Amino acid sequence: MDFLRPATWEEALAAKAEHPSAVPIAGGTDIMVEINFDHRRPEYLLDLNRVEPLTEWEVGADTVRLGASVPYSRIMERLRTELPGLALASHTVASPQIRNRGGVGGNLGTASPAGDAHPALLAAGAEVEAESVRGSRRIPIDAFYTGVKRNALAPDELIRAVHIKKATGPQQYSKVGTRNAMVIAVCAFGLALHPDTRTVRTGIGSAAPTPVRAGDAELFLGAALEEGGFWESGRALPPALARQFAQLAAGACNPIDDVRGTARYRRHAVGVMARRTLGWAWEQYRATGRPLEGAA
Repeated sequence: MDFLRPATWEEALAAKAEHPSAVPIAGGTDIMVEINFDHRRPEYLLDLNRVEPLTEWEVGADTVRLGASVPYSRIMERLRTELPGLALASHTVASPQIRNRGGVGGNLGTASPAGDAHPALLAAGAEVEAESVRGSRRIPIDAFYTGVKRNALAPDELIRAVHIKKATGPQQYSKVGTRNAMVIAVCAFGLALHPDTRTVRTGIGSAAPTPVRAGDAELFLGAALEEGGFWESGRALPPALARQFAQLAAGACNPIDDVRGTARYRRHAVGVMARRTLGWAWEQYRATGRPLEGAA
């Protein structure tokens, strides 16, 4: 196994172009597990730890441009207001040591359906900034996951950053695991209310071959909030509405039985998380009575 260690982003792109099979490594919290257990033996490792722009972020008027290697701990500390859903998801990642090393770029590159960041990114409507020596492009998060541990990156592309719309309303995240830390998700659910556009977005992890959205649940809830005048009134949601949303969210799953849980349990758990996160988010919306301060 050869180790490539570029000092700049341009050198990293050149190395990836010359060795398309090279596996990027920054935090190493995913790839090193596979290597240590001899599940993967790449010909080249592309170390990105010296590429400083990957650890930087920029808060704009409407969006946050998050470098691929910004650690989860930094998201929790510095971006909780702008990216509350992703900050909540970051809290559930493994241990403090791993949160200090791992970043969203690694989750996206691995594209595991159990990656903790995916539901929050789907709910927020993120875009992945991919780049190669041929140029740069943005991939909508809905088009990024193409199969089990597969993504839309070309062989010569690297993830440079993720563009995420700043929260204009409450965002919530819930995860089920066999214990409280150092655990892979049995399933996870993210929810974001977007009062500026009067829309709802969701994200489901570890309950389908790829991270997915609960599209029917989103449409149902969005229509119910609009037609019932809930956005304006901030009235409490009827229990029947929350139950229907939960049922539709569970129906979006396509899980399997494995050592962490059964398909039946995952569907049930996603429904429970959908109902609970909706309750938490709507109570937060009622308390503010408006889009979050500082949001576009």
